[in-house]
Amino acid sequence: MKILTTTLGFAVLAFAVANPALAQSTTTTPPPNQCEVNQHFSDFDFWVGDWKVYSNDDARTFAGTNSITKHYGNCLIKESWQGASDSAGFSINYFDPLDDQWRQVWVSRNLSIDYTGGLNDEGAMVLEGTIHYYGNGTSFPFRGIWSAQEDGSVVQHFDQYDPETETWNVWFEGLYIKQEADPNPPASN
Repeated sequence: MKILTTTLGFAVLAFAVANPALAQSTTTTPPPNQCEVNQHFSDFDFWVGDWKVYSNDDARTFAGTNSITKHYGNCLIKESWQGASDSAGFSINYFDPLDDQWRQVWVSRNLSIDYTGGLNDEGAMVLEGTIHYYGNGTSFPFRGIWSAQEDGSVVQHFDQYDPETETWNVWFEGLYIKQEADPNPPASN
């Protein structure tokens, strides 16, 4: 019985010592979310929203819709593209504070793009990397530029490098218009 009483006494003493430590650790303020306090995590916020996308030329051909949303306490931007010609794709975008740059990984059923970069002096997001075509197994240097416009729209410009001609060629250029600001009614598209 003496052993049981001694053991029980040590257990009560251990609980009494541990309990204030537990109580103190649960009342400690957690560290701030770095994705909320580091300004670079908001560099790409001008692209966040629900968009209708058109060719950025005089024809203004409807290209598709794109939903850009923020997640995980400002740490991740997700893109969900639905093209007018039944194309679709998805990207994740995030700022890497260790490399001090943005990264986007885009995936669709026919290709993927992996590139990195950041804001240029004009405030446009510029990413450079590689596009990979699954069907023929080729890869090429690739770059994208997203530019916020004064009217709230965004111009997205993509170039692909042609090693044979040693030139950069326009791959796509789109004009993003917020769905609620688009003067074209949904039935027209």
